Amino acid sequence: MTRVVSIYLPDLPTDRIRRADPSIPPEQAIAVIARSGSKRWVSAADAAARKAGVHVGMPAAKAQALFRGLMLIDADPAKDAATLERITLWALTLYSPIVAVDGIVMDTEGADHLQGGELSMVTKIANQFLAKKLTPRVAIADTWGAAHACARAISRETVIVPSGETVRAVEKLPISLLRLPGKVVSDLRTLGFQTIGELANTPRAPLTLRFGPEIGRRLDQMFGRISEPIDPIRTAELIEVSRAFAEPIGAAETIDKYVGRLVVQLIEELQKRGLGVRRADLIVEKVDGTRQAIRAGTVKPVRDAAWLTKLFRDRTEKIEPGFGIEKLNLVAVIVEPLEERQKSSSLVEEEVKDVTPLIDIYGNRGQRVYRVAPVASDVPERSVQRISPAADPVEVTWFSHWRRPVRLLARPELIEAIALLPDRPPVSITWRGKRRKVKRADGPERIFGEWWQRDAEMEAVRDYFVIEDEAGERLWVFRSGDGLYPETGSHRWFCHGIFA
Repeated sequence: MTRVVSIYLPDLPTDRIRRADPSIPPEQAIAVIARSGSKRWVSAADAAARKAGVHVGMPAAKAQALFRGLMLIDADPAKDAATLERITLWALTLYSPIVAVDGIVMDTEGADHLQGGELSMVTKIANQFLAKKLTPRVAIADTWGAAHACARAISRETVIVPSGETVRAVEKLPISLLRLPGKVVSDLRTLGFQTIGELANTPRAPLTLRFGPEIGRRLDQMFGRISEPIDPIRTAELIEVSRAFAEPIGAAETIDKYVGRLVVQLIEELQKRGLGVRRADLIVEKVDGTRQAIRAGTVKPVRDAAWLTKLFRDRTEKIEPGFGIEKLNLVAVIVEPLEERQKSSSLVEEEVKDVTPLIDIYGNRGQRVYRVAPVASDVPERSVQRISPAADPVEVTWFSHWRRPVRLLARPELIEAIALLPDRPPVSITWRGKRRKVKRADGPERIFGEWWQRDAEMEAVRDYFVIEDEAGERLWVFRSGDGLYPETGSHRWFCHGIFA
């Protein structure tokens, strides 16, 4: 079932200004000033300015008098629009094949499982926008209209409207969120309408007679009675090939045939530009006006028509043609330079095992595939990082005379231990509710905190031991602190890893 995500950026003008000038202190209040002739008013205000009483529509002189430390910057709608387009294109490469500018709106059908479900997806979206110093409001609902309205109505970062509960979610929202012209909204308020629910429960004929069909159309779109397809954003930089059909198609064999032809055309375009594709989207346009999308990604840039065709054909069975497909579009969303490899002239070529096809298959099924690489750090949880499975070899290596566990726990787990201080290993531990008697132990290996990372680690110490219980299971445990001085740690025990 189609689900739509709307991402509203209420502070985009001020966020853009802060991103352009990182030297602006976080506590500095900013207001954006629009002008028309001699009139100047606040068109946007950040959180600090709003807290001081500045609001949109306030005369600029009054805002400046209200808050002397207010930074006033002239509005630049063109830059705001360009910024929003760049952010939308970034969202296209990251989240979904069908993304458009409305704030940002995207169809997530078939994409939520790649993000770990809807809750994980909207939380991840909000966190990624916050990391880019953008203030997001993210809503997901059954329709574009409902998601649009809820994203602009909430004060928190995310909201999920359960499937089938659109009416309950929007009935008390103001009519200004119905995407109607301002004049229509003003006239409706004059007639006494305040909420979407009041408007929806009013007989349609008098409203249509006075205002035309727009009100009814917007209500029907919001409640899912008529479809509202999202027209994906496109730019001149995106490489796209398409095929329209005089007679709609629907058979799986026919779809696969034309997908293969489109892939060949796309590869030809990429070859002309010396590029390889990393992520491509197949957009299926149906005769009923709806769209469906399939995304295929590769871990390295490719121009292999057979392989790219296989990645799409593995998933074309999910296409629901309905009354028929009238157009297929294939778009290279992420491309990278790719040079032709010269074949070796030697009589005996070295056999090179390429696992990238297997990585591509797992990645397109929603699995997270990565490599673990070393990081120069003595603290175990900081000594590893996840990198792309096809990344270049990392020059840093692990240097340690002590053994390391094959599995490092996500975070050290608190255990109960009986041990003689200051440097004796435990004689027994209780971990995850199970008491274990220690049969053998080796250690301690002392690891010091990294004082340049945090002041709290200035004197921090960990003493690690490899222990083996009566069942032969070997664990990596440590005591926080040196066993003598409290400033070195809490002297509590933790389990941090498991040996083979």
